[in-house]
Amino acid sequence: MKVASPSNPVMSDWLAEQGFRLDAKPYISGALEAKKMLERLPDTVPLASVTSGHNGGLFNGPMFRRVYLTDPEHSVPFLGSRDMMAADLAGLPRLRKSDAFSAALSYLQIKPGMTLISCSGFYAGRRAYVRPDMGGCWSSQHTLKVEPDTEKIQSGYLYAFLLSRFGEALVRGSVYGSAVKHIEPQHLVGLPVPRLGAAREERIHRLVEHSARLRARCQADLVAATKDFFDSNGLSDLNDVRWHQQERDLGFEVESVGPTSLRALNFAPRARVLMEKLAVVPGETLGSICSGGQLSRGVRFKRVDSDPEHGVQLVGQRQAFWLRPEGRWIGASSTPAEVFAADETILIAAQGTLGENEVYCRPTLATGSWLRYAYSEHFLRVVSGDPEVPGAYLFAFFRSEVAFRLLRSLSAGGKQQDIHETLRSEIPIPLAPPADRARIAATVRYAYQCRDRADVLEDKALALLTAAIEEAAG
Repeated sequence: MKVASPSNPVMSDWLAEQGFRLDAKPYISGALEAKKMLERLPDTVPLASVTSGHNGGLFNGPMFRRVYLTDPEHSVPFLGSRDMMAADLAGLPRLRKSDAFSAALSYLQIKPGMTLISCSGFYAGRRAYVRPDMGGCWSSQHTLKVEPDTEKIQSGYLYAFLLSRFGEALVRGSVYGSAVKHIEPQHLVGLPVPRLGAAREERIHRLVEHSARLRARCQADLVAATKDFFDSNGLSDLNDVRWHQQERDLGFEVESVGPTSLRALNFAPRARVLMEKLAVVPGETLGSICSGGQLSRGVRFKRVDSDPEHGVQLVGQRQAFWLRPEGRWIGASSTPAEVFAADETILIAAQGTLGENEVYCRPTLATGSWLRYAYSEHFLRVVSGDPEVPGAYLFAFFRSEVAFRLLRSLSAGGKQQDIHETLRSEIPIPLAPPADRARIAATVRYAYQCRDRADVLEDKALALLTAAIEEAAG
């Protein structure tokens, strides 16, 4: 229940300003306080006045029948409201190209510099900036697109405002609905955007743009590292697996079955072929590489909620793949040391279902600024025990389509799948010559350094904007 207090009352004239909405959110979410503060600024303009393009530059899109394909030649990457938060775009679903370029849907192609706002579902109200590597993607009707008129406002500055605590309050205050949350373009057209002077807005814009380029560089380097991994091990053909274009695993026979598993999925022919190709080149099993490190799920523990000042952020399977996690804060004193990750720990989402767009069996790397987070027990932690096989080198393999399909084939369980404890240790890991391993690991490390630097620049942009608004508001 949300209740206004005598020290923070809801005034009767606010009802008309909010279209006589009778739900609590617009009045006690901070949206009106932010709006009143912005009204004290010498210069604000409606959001619709600084946007241009389709439907005035504020639009989401129609509902339509989605036809997904896997062949890149006949499809385009497709962003949903969750995918727009993703750090690594390699696993996006792909929409049929003929549909994407049709007159009815072609305008859903997003452009670098746009701001995306999730406008439907549990995540309604989250914002993301369209960076250079996202330019060839299409987006769903559950994502509201804000296309700035660059002759009137800098794209990075507009995004920084919408991402700030002022934009956060205004956007979240526009959310309506009970079971399923929604935001529509007409709810945001009058959102007040402060003007802070050309020089200050340009500086904020440059910081956001630099941050976006660094995140695009991180993506490009990770893709390059994975390609380098297979090329250096003489397995270039595994760079393009085309899993769904191969014959399905139906009606196959297994010569010998031991007590380890009786599940047909664990003996799927397509996965067995991948396993055999990996085993042909020089290498070791994952179990032997991790014998002095870790190859197990995290520990279970009691969570005690806390404020950020006295707590740590707990990251779950879904949030771990976002640009910036939004995990729950738990008490630091009651959090065991085992839930933190050592540098270059590979965290694999180890519980879930076999849906193509689920995070189950997808990996992320704990390094840099992400070492301060705690991670739930639902991750399989892969820590190399061999200094000659660094975690960054292993990550280049685990983020590949090959590793994803192998891990999925080792599933055990009923509704909620897990990765078979014995079978996962038998995965063959190709080991390139030491110089190649060092180069691949360096590429991955630099990619994550770019990601950390991008976060710093974005935070700096937000700090500059917040300080300027507070100064102008007195």
